Amino acid sequence: MTGMNFDFLKRKDGYYNLFADACIEAEKVYATSPAMCAVGCRKALELAVKWVYAIDDSITMPYRDNLASLLHERSFMDAVDGRVWRKLIGINKLGNLAVHTERVVAPPDAILVLRGLFEFVDWIDYCYGPDYEVRTFDERIIPLKGIQLNAGQIKAIKERESLLSEKEAEIKRLEAELRKISAQASQAKEDNKRSREFNPEDISEFMTRKHYIDWDLALAGWKLGDNVIEERKVLGMPVEPGNSTGVGYVDYLLLGKDGKPLAILEAKKTSYSEQKGLKQARLYAECLEKEYGYKPPIFLSNGFATLFVDDQNGAPREVSSVFSQEDLQKLLNRRASSIRPSTLAVNEEIAGAGRRYYQIEAIQRVCANIEEGRRKSLLVMATGTGKTRVSAALVDVLMRAGLVKNVLFLADRVVLVRQAKHAYQSYLPNASLCNLCSNKDERNARIVFSTYPTMLNAIDSVKNEDGDRMFTPAHFDLIIVDEAHRSIFNRFKAIFDYFDSLVVGLTATPANEVDRNTYDFFEVERGVPTYVYDYEIATEVDHVLVPYLGIDTHTDFLDNGITYDQLSPEEREQYEDDFDAVGQDAPDEVTAEEINRWVFNESTVDNVLVTLMEKGIHTQGGQELGKTVIFAQSQEHARFITKRFAKLYPSLPGDYIQTVVYSDDYAHTIIDDFGLKPRPVIAVSVDMMDTGVDVPEIVNLVFFKKVRSKIKFWQMIGRGTRLCEGLEVVDPLNGPHEDKERFFIFDWCNNFAFFSEDPKETEGKNAVTVAQTVFNRRAELAALLQESAYAGSDYQEWRKQLVEIMHGQVTALNDDIFYIRQHRREVEKYRRVESYTILSAVSLSELNKPISTLIVDDEADLYALRFDSLMYGYMLAQGQGGRTASYKNRLAVMANGLASLASVPQVNAQMPLIMRVAEGGMLNEASLLDLEDIRKRFRSLIKFIAGDGPQRQVVITHLDDPVTQMNYGVSVDVGDSFEDYKLKVERYLNDYGDTLVIDKLRNNKPMTEFEFQQLERIFTSELGNAEDYAKAYGDTPFGLLVRKVVHLDRDAAMEAFAGFLNDQSLNEQQISFIKRVVDYIVKSGYMEPKELMKPPFDRPRSFMQIFNTQQQMALVTTIKTIKENAVTPAA
Repeated sequence: MTGMNFDFLKRKDGYYNLFADACIEAEKVYATSPAMCAVGCRKALELAVKWVYAIDDSITMPYRDNLASLLHERSFMDAVDGRVWRKLIGINKLGNLAVHTERVVAPPDAILVLRGLFEFVDWIDYCYGPDYEVRTFDERIIPLKGIQLNAGQIKAIKERESLLSEKEAEIKRLEAELRKISAQASQAKEDNKRSREFNPEDISEFMTRKHYIDWDLALAGWKLGDNVIEERKVLGMPVEPGNSTGVGYVDYLLLGKDGKPLAILEAKKTSYSEQKGLKQARLYAECLEKEYGYKPPIFLSNGFATLFVDDQNGAPREVSSVFSQEDLQKLLNRRASSIRPSTLAVNEEIAGAGRRYYQIEAIQRVCANIEEGRRKSLLVMATGTGKTRVSAALVDVLMRAGLVKNVLFLADRVVLVRQAKHAYQSYLPNASLCNLCSNKDERNARIVFSTYPTMLNAIDSVKNEDGDRMFTPAHFDLIIVDEAHRSIFNRFKAIFDYFDSLVVGLTATPANEVDRNTYDFFEVERGVPTYVYDYEIATEVDHVLVPYLGIDTHTDFLDNGITYDQLSPEEREQYEDDFDAVGQDAPDEVTAEEINRWVFNESTVDNVLVTLMEKGIHTQGGQELGKTVIFAQSQEHARFITKRFAKLYPSLPGDYIQTVVYSDDYAHTIIDDFGLKPRPVIAVSVDMMDTGVDVPEIVNLVFFKKVRSKIKFWQMIGRGTRLCEGLEVVDPLNGPHEDKERFFIFDWCNNFAFFSEDPKETEGKNAVTVAQTVFNRRAELAALLQESAYAGSDYQEWRKQLVEIMHGQVTALNDDIFYIRQHRREVEKYRRVESYTILSAVSLSELNKPISTLIVDDEADLYALRFDSLMYGYMLAQGQGGRTASYKNRLAVMANGLASLASVPQVNAQMPLIMRVAEGGMLNEASLLDLEDIRKRFRSLIKFIAGDGPQRQVVITHLDDPVTQMNYGVSVDVGDSFEDYKLKVERYLNDYGDTLVIDKLRNNKPMTEFEFQQLERIFTSELGNAEDYAKAYGDTPFGLLVRKVVHLDRDAAMEAFAGFLNDQSLNEQQISFIKRVVDYIVKSGYMEPKELMKPPFDRPRSFMQIFNTQQQMALVTTIKTIKENAVTPAA
C-alpha cells in the first residue's frame, strides 16, 4: 500500500523507525475503526515524543515518563510549535476515551487526531530531518479499505493501548542510538528552523473548547448527530421589546429516546465564567417550551466547569459534568410524577414504632428540608437509636414520593457496608441491593452499598451493558453517609463533588462535638443539625438506650510508668533481666505513655483481666461473663492480652477470647461470631470495633488504651448502649435482672478524667496527608525564595528544583480519573511551568486546594517524607521570622538517636554532620541552604530511629503491679447543650418584650449605639456570660437573635413594604410574592436576600422573572434595611 500521509517516515536509514510503523498503522486502521485509529494515534504520539526527547539534548526528561508528563514538560513545550502542541493534548484525550470507554469515536474526530499526529511528525521532520520538504495532510489518500480486526484483536489493542506489540527492549535500543547523535541533531534543528518553512493548519480556541465539551458528552454516553443536535434552530427569540420574531441557535440540544428535548447545552469560551449566557439559554428554553409544551433544563459549560439550571426545581448549581440521557429523562419524568414527601406516612414497620417516635420526627424533618429546596441534611442521633432504620424508612418515603430512584449508602469500613446491606434486606425486602465491595455484578441495583475507596474507583471503572460509565453524575438521587463526621473531606470529597444528588448524613457524635467542617459540608448552621436526638434523652427520658456505670480503675504503672530508682533491689534485677532478654539496656524510666506501647507488664495485664472476670456483669445466673469488648492499644498489645488470658484461665475454651485486628484475614467473621454465637465472649479490638458494631448483648467495655478524641470516645461507649430485652444478667452491685439495665465501663487509662477536664480539642480541621503538607510547604518555600534576600544563584537553583518537583507531580496527574477532570482548569494551569514563575497568594491558595489534594507522592519511605515535612516547616519558620525552637529540639533529638547507631553503615557515613546537629550549636547559625543539606542527608536515615525501629522492640516485664484504686460512678458530660441558658434567654425576651430595646427590634425601629450596648449587657451579663452566648448561639448578632425569638411585628413589616403593596402598577402575582416575603420576615424576624432565589419564592416563577431590575433592587434594599436595623446602630 503506497501513497499514504505517513509514508515519508519510512526511510532507508531507519531514522524514524521508533514511531514510523505506529503512525502508518494508525492511518491504515482508520477505515476499519475510527476508535482504533484514535488508540493508534495516541501510541504513535507517545513514541514520537520519546523520539524527540532522545534526539534533542535541550529537552529535559520530566518527573515521570508517561505521555501527560512528557507533553507538559516545559522544555518540550518550548521546543514544539505552539500551534502543534495544542493538538497533541487532543490526541491524548481522544485516545484515552477510545481505550477506556465503549463509545464509538466519530470519523471526524479520528481525522482530527490523525491530522494532529501528522503535523507533529511533520514538525519533527522540519526540525530534525535531513531532507525536509513542505507537505500537507490529505484526507483523500487515507486508505479506503482498512485492516480487518476481530473482537479479540480489538480487546488486545485496548489492553495494551497500542495497535502494534512493541518490544520495550527494542524501543530502548532505538532511543539509545538516537542519543548518540543528539548533539548533532540539536544543532541541526536550529539551522533547519532558520532555513525552512513550517505552517501547520491552525485550530481556533473555539475548536479546542468544542472538543473538550464533545468528549465530555461522549463520556456521558451522548452521540453527536444521533441524540445530540448541534446548532439547533429555535424561533421566537426577542429582537426588541414587543417583537419576538428572532431566530436563535442552541449549541447542543440533547434529545431523549422519543426525539424530544431533554436539555440545552450552551458552550462558552474557556476564558469566560460558565454562567455567561444564562439569559440567552433561558430564552432558548422558552422558545422550546412554545414548541414542545415544557422547558428543558439547561447546562452551561466552558469546557472546565458546568452549571446546571432547572428553574422549576431550585437554584442553579455547579455539577461535575453533563448528565446522561437516562438521568435527564428521569429528572423530566419526575416533574410530573413526584409528590411532596411530607404528605406520605412513614412505614412504622421499618421505623417509628412504639417508643421510637423520634425516628419519624427525623424523617419528617429531612422531608421538610428537601421541600424547602435544601439538598443536604444532617441527622445527629445517639448510637443505638436506629440511624440505619431511619435511613431505610427515609428511602422508602422518598421512593414512594417519586423523588428517589437510585440510592448510594456510603460507609468507611467493609464490615459497616455489609451490616447496612443486611439491615436493608430486612427493612426493604422488595428493593434490589448491591454490596459494591464484594459483588459488582449487581451494580444495576436500586440501592448500592460501598466504602469510599471502592466508589471512588468504581466511578471510572464500572460500565453498563452499553460500555458507558455506569455511575454517571446524576445516577444516584440520594447519598446516605454513615458516620458523617468521618471520611467526607479531602480525597473522598470528590465523590460528593462528582454526584449531583440529595445527601443525608448520619452521625452519633454529640451535636456540640460535630466539627465545623461537618456542619459546613452539610450546609447547616453550626450547632444546629437538621435533627438531633441525643444520648441523655434516649437514656433518661425515653429509655430506648441503657446507661453506663463508669468504673475508674488504676494501677501504679498505668498511672505513673516504671521508674528504676523506685523499684526494690529484687525488682531492679528482674527489670534488667527483662531488657537483657531482648538485647536492650534497661532505661531509667518507662513513661505511662510507653506502657502497653512497647513495654508489656504481665502483672498489669493480668490484673485488668482478673478484675473484669471477677467484677464485670455476668449472665447465665452468674456462671458466664457477659459479652465484653476490650479496647487495646495495638495489635501486639491485643495479642499479648489474649495470650495472658489463656495462661490465667486455661480451663476455658480456646475461642472464649479472640483478637479483632485488621491484619487478620477473617477478622470480620470473628465480629459476626461475637454477635451471633456464644463464642467468643471477649473480643479484644484494635480500632475495628470502635464504631458500627451492633451487639445488644455487650455488658462490659474495657478501655485499656488512651483515647484523646471525644468523638471517638463516645463512639466507643456506644457499643454498649443498646437495649437487650430478655437478657438475664447478674450485676455484681445490685444483683440479677431480667433485662439489660446498664453496662459497665472499666477505664484503666484515665479517659473519664481527661474528658471531664473539658480539653480543648483542635477545632474541626480537615485531615491533611503528609504528602499534601510537603507539597504545600514546597510551594510556600518557592514563594519565599522569590524575595530579594534569596536572589543568589544557589538559592535560585534550589527554587528551580522545588518547582521541578511540584510541576512534575502536577503533570503526572492522570486525566482519565474523574476527580482530576473536576479540577481541569487548575491542573492545566499548573502544568504550565511559567505558572510557578511568580507565586502569589492566589497561586498558593490554588496549589493548596485543589492541587495538593490531587497529587500523589511516589516516595516509598514514609519516614523520609515526614522528615521532609518537618524540615520544610523549620525552613519556613526561620525564613518567615517565626518560632523555631520546637523544630530545633525535634531535630536535635533525632540526631542524638542517629548518633547511637554508628553500626549502621548509612548512618555512620553521615556521622560528622549528625554530631554537629546533635550538639545543637550548628542550628543557631544554620542558613536555609544548610537546613536543606541536612534534609537531603538525613531523610533516608530516619527509618532507623522510627517508632518501630530496634529501640522500640517489644519488652515483656515481670514486675508486680496491683490494682491501687477503683472508683464507681464516674461519668463524662455528653456535652453542654446550653438549654438552660437558651430557656433563660427566651423567657427574658417573652417576659420583658415591652422594654424599649426589645420593642424597637420587634417594630423595626433603628437603634442607637447605646441601645445596642444595653442589648449586649443583657445577654453577656444579666443572663450569663459571653462564653455562654457564644456556645449557645455562635456568632449570631444579638439583635437578630431577639428577632428570631420575638419575631417582627406584622404591622411594622407591612409598613416597610407599603411602597410595594400600594403600587398600583404591580400585578397580582407580584403582590402575592411581596406578601409571601412579609410572612417570611414576620415569622423569622429578618431575611437574607439570597432566600429570594430559593423555595418557596422560586415557584411558580422566580424572583428574577417576576420583577424587573429596578423592582428587584428596591425589594432587596428594603429587605437589607430590615436586617440592618437589628444589626447596625443608626447614624
